[in-house]
Amino acid sequence: MAFFKRKVQFNDDFGFGSNPVTKNQRMLNPDGSANIERTGLPWFKFDDTYTRLVTMSWPRFFFVILLAYLVVNTIFAVLYNVVGIENLNGAKGVTLRDQFFDAFFFSAQTISTVGYGHISPQGFVTSVLAAFESMLGLLAFALATGLLYGRFSRPTSKVSFSKKMVIAPYEKGHGLMCRLVNLRRNQLIEVEVQMVMSYNETIDGKHVRRFYPLPLERSKIGILSLNWTLVHPITEESPFFEKSLTELQHAEVEVFVILKAFDDTFSQTIHTRTSYQDEEIEMDARFEKMYYHNEEGKMVMDYSKLDKVTPTA
Repeated sequence: MAFFKRKVQFNDDFGFGSNPVTKNQRMLNPDGSANIERTGLPWFKFDDTYTRLVTMSWPRFFFVILLAYLVVNTIFAVLYNVVGIENLNGAKGVTLRDQFFDAFFFSAQTISTVGYGHISPQGFVTSVLAAFESMLGLLAFALATGLLYGRFSRPTSKVSFSKKMVIAPYEKGHGLMCRLVNLRRNQLIEVEVQMVMSYNETIDGKHVRRFYPLPLERSKIGILSLNWTLVHPITEESPFFEKSLTELQHAEVEVFVILKAFDDTFSQTIHTRTSYQDEEIEMDARFEKMYYHNEEGKMVMDYSKLDKVTPTA
């Protein structure tokens, strides 16, 4: 059964193909990433290392840096012990464990070029090994500094979307609405948004996934200084016209919201996106107002009300 009872213009080239979703799996995660499990790729690709290090989470990044630091120092500690711990002046370890830690901490001082002087190399082989480690340390710390700079300088979006969409009274009918705000104090200008609806449909006995762009009351604003409530007017041409939540759930509806804006701090264009499934759409509700004027007449934004909705019935 077709979801639309009239002829409409679809957009089936959205990048996800036409295969229907099953078990109400979302196509786009709330954080904007594609909900796709990738197989057949190698576990490690050397030419993709920089991208992974720059884009991974901060806890994971610091764990990788710490792990690499410990592994390198452990390797050099073993090498110093192989060459002979007696070639490290000042190493007082008697047991194998103490000798290993003497070499480990000497390695840590050498690779960071600290050089406290408590332990020093003697002999040609040990000095060459220490010199090589010192050079490796300079390169490694320069690389780590570049990665930190790359992570901090990479333009990212702090636009937050409401957790739910609502269908609320709008003009003489109703509208599908979601809300967004910029959590940073900087300015986003030339902000553009598009909204696309995706759903399963059976055409001539074949299950397909269809994509339909949802026209917005306003799809572009000059500057995002307050919150922005996106409104898709539910007219007779809208796929939400006279549709119940049961019908939306049966079609496994998902709504994509895609934003593009110019960040005046980084002087670069940023992108962010999210999606809403049918269970995240609330009927007969409206968003609470997020801003008000204080006693001095100044506009105040209350970000804690981003997800606050009230019933309209």
